[in-house]
Amino acid sequence: MSIAQKIKVLIVDDQVTSRLLLGDALQQLGFTQITVAGDGEQGAKIMSQQPHHLVISDFNMPNMDGLGLLQAVRSNPATKRAAFIMLTAQGDRALVQKAAALGANNVLAKPFTIEKMKAAIEAVFGALK
Repeated sequence: MSIAQKIKVLIVDDQVTSRLLLGDALQQLGFTQITVAGDGEQGAKIMSQQPHHLVISDFNMPNMDGLGLLQAVRSNPATKRAAFIMLTAQGDRALVQKAAALGANNVLAKPFTIEKMKAAIEAVFGALK
């Protein structure tokens, strides 16, 4: 079993197309345990009920944005060690710096390539062999 197959991933994005693209890219990288959420509130609920190893979350979402989700994940003892990759279409340095200050492990810019996604995940988990 590869490392990717052992990692439970939660995708949190309000855009259906983004969730599908992320899920497809993760499957191409060998991930098999993938859950999706449509906003930060749903993502926080999923994480509190069934912690995942990796959260890939968009910044801008209704109900609870990516930064709110990141704070919720980091403040819960059961999920605080989960890897968190913030996904953004924006080049907003202040937002990226705030995410880093709140404990994001990495940032992935949209549109992304599978290679860039793999590099962002490997920066956190090591080689996905």
